[in-house]
Amino acid sequence: MSREPMNVIIIGAGTGGLCLAHGLKRHGINVAVYERDRTRADGLQGYRVGINAHGVASLKACLPPDLFATFVATCARTPGHFNILTEQMTELLCVPLDDEEMSGGKSVSRMTLRQVLLTGLEEQVHFDKTFTAYEQHADGSVTAHFADGTHATGDLLIGADGARSKVRRQLLPDARVETTGIVSIAAKVPMSEASRALLPPKVLDGITLINAPKGFGAIVHVMEFPWSANGPKEGIGSSDAELLARWPGLLLDNTRDYLMWAVWGALRNLPANPKSLGQPALLALATEITDGWHPNLRALIRASDPATAFSLDIRTSVPVDAWDTTNVTVLGDAVHLMTPGRGVGANTALRDAALLAARLGDAQSGKLSGRDAVAGYEAEMRRYGFHAVAESRKQFDERDALHRPVVGRMALGAMRTGLRVVNNVPLLKRRMIAAENEFRGAEPAAQGR
Repeated sequence: MSREPMNVIIIGAGTGGLCLAHGLKRHGINVAVYERDRTRADGLQGYRVGINAHGVASLKACLPPDLFATFVATCARTPGHFNILTEQMTELLCVPLDDEEMSGGKSVSRMTLRQVLLTGLEEQVHFDKTFTAYEQHADGSVTAHFADGTHATGDLLIGADGARSKVRRQLLPDARVETTGIVSIAAKVPMSEASRALLPPKVLDGITLINAPKGFGAIVHVMEFPWSANGPKEGIGSSDAELLARWPGLLLDNTRDYLMWAVWGALRNLPANPKSLGQPALLALATEITDGWHPNLRALIRASDPATAFSLDIRTSVPVDAWDTTNVTVLGDAVHLMTPGRGVGANTALRDAALLAARLGDAQSGKLSGRDAVAGYEAEMRRYGFHAVAESRKQFDERDALHRPVVGRMALGAMRTGLRVVNNVPLLKRRMIAAENEFRGAEPAAQGR
């Protein structure tokens, strides 16, 4: 006797929520996604997100094969190197990101990933729906209420509504998100011969972190795509060209090759609070922060498109104890918001999505009860999710010695010495690579290297 399909409500059409929706569809589960943005084209952001091994595996598990192929085809060129430089662009560490070493993962525009994940969910995603509260009923169902007076009822409600999650506030009222004291400024630079000339080959071909005095840091990453808004570029496979020509998301995406950068530091060490500044003033502040840095890095800031500049107050979740499992749960930033220190926020949300989809698939097939499926997901998600929160905070916290006036100089010197030693001792570099691959879910590096 066939089972009635489970009815699942997802609040929020972010990366994790949309990946989960695809996964649930593959398991024959009815799913409806409610998003506060008014249209599919709202909320588009063109900055990079790195998809590591966990993220790629999660997308492959949840997406239909042809849509996963579209994801792969729309990724930017895979980074060739991971670099750490001083503010004078002197090398501290360089790791080749090849299959035999440290996995470079996939680089994709956030805007593009959103369009890929919305593809095929046209009947499931409901826009212009601002969630207000949920109501649980004695029969085991749950109802989501929206600001426009409408509501939706299902068997399970999942909060995938980000850092300011209203679902989390109701489900876990004691859960907290706190500031790290670190703020960031970022912008985009259109790729051109002039911008390329400012950077050495390894930086053009990789992800580069800048390790600077006063606890200041920066990232530079080049995003080059095999396609454009006018269609696939010459040189990519004909099968990919045909695939992208059929992809409706291409019509809504305005991605061009670009270079992204960000600078950050402890708010108390900055000349001004970025939150109070307009876009041109943000670029001026970034220029002031980088006073004394290599002139080419400062030239990149001056070459930025002011309309793309924004600031970010780096915040993080405070881990919470286990809670009683009900017919409401949460995933992604709604429960384990983390700093960009380890670059795994979106990947952890994707990991949540694949895990929860698999658990609910088992419930749909009768292998588990619905409650046991959700409880198992929550237990495992708390383990790896809050571990990632803690590891990410180590890289972005104003309490770190690097941000102190005197001790910071000694800490910076020690860090740079350590990076140089690792860079020049193959055994230490392999150990570092193995540890990072394990954290990011990549296959172990080849033995005997």
